[in-house]
Amino acid sequence: MSTVKIFSDSTSDLPQGWKEKYDVGIVPLYVVFDEGTYKDGVDITPEEVYRKVAAKGSLPKTAAPSPADFMAAFAPVIESGNDIVYISLSSALSSTYQNALLAAGEFPEGRVEVVDSETLCGGIALLVMKAVRAAAKGHSAAEIAELLKTARKHMDTQFVVDTLDYLYMGGRCSGMQNFIGSLLKIRPVLKLIDGSIVPVSKVRGKKEKAVEQMLQNALADIKQMDKELLIVAHTLAEEDAQYLKSALQQATAAQEIAVIEAGCVIGSHCGPQTVGLMYLRES
Repeated sequence: MSTVKIFSDSTSDLPQGWKEKYDVGIVPLYVVFDEGTYKDGVDITPEEVYRKVAAKGSLPKTAAPSPADFMAAFAPVIESGNDIVYISLSSALSSTYQNALLAAGEFPEGRVEVVDSETLCGGIALLVMKAVRAAAKGHSAAEIAELLKTARKHMDTQFVVDTLDYLYMGGRCSGMQNFIGSLLKIRPVLKLIDGSIVPVSKVRGKKEKAVEQMLQNALADIKQMDKELLIVAHTLAEEDAQYLKSALQQATAAQEIAVIEAGCVIGSHCGPQTVGLMYLRES
C-alpha cells in the first residue's frame, strides 16, 4: 500500500522544524526584482526583501512555480510508489493552483491530488497539519483531499498590516484608500473570504487597537474554535505575535498555539510589522 506525502508551497510558511519532522515537500514561489529572480525562502530572506523595497521604493513581482517546477518536485515521489496531496495558495491570489493542476495531469490519474487552500500563510499551514495527521492514519490521497475541501470551509484567517503602502503598491488598495487610511490613521483588520482579501473591521488609531480588534473578532468564535492548533503569523512583529499567543492561551486553553514568521512572498504583499491569526472552526 502506498503512503501519501504532503506538499505545499512556500506561502504556507511552515517552520523548518515542521517540514523536517513531518516530511512536508515545499515548492517555492518566486520573488522578482529588476536585477534578478529569487526562490522564496531559498535564495532570499524577508529582511532582504524589505531592504530592497525601502531602497527602490517599489515592490518586487511575485510569480507562481511553473508546471515544470511542480513536475520536478512530484516525480521522485511518484516514481518511488507513493502518492501526493498538494495544498496550494488560494487560487484567487495566484496561478500556483492552476500550474499544480497542469503538473498533476502529467501523472497517472489519482496519484497527485491538488487542493486549493482558499487561504494563505498560517491558514495553509493548518491544512497541511490536518493532512499530515490524516496521512499518518493511513488515509488515501483522495480521502485526504476531500477532508481538506471540507476543512477549508471552516477556516478563519485575519491579519493587520502596519501600513497600507505595500497593499497599495501591490494593487490591493487604491491610492485614495491609502491616502485616507494614512491621513486618518485607519487600520483595517483584513480577512480571507472566498479566497480573496477583504476588510472586516476598520480601527482608527494605533496599530495595537487593530490587533486587539482582531483578537476580539476571533474570541467571538471561541465556542466554535477548533483548539487543537491555532497559528499566529507575523512579519518582523514578534512582540505583537507573542501578545496574541499569550492572550489566546489564556482565553482558549488551546492544545497548541504556534507562532510562525511569514516568508518573502507574503511579506512582499503585506509588508513588515504585519500580524495575523488563523484557526479552524469545528465542523
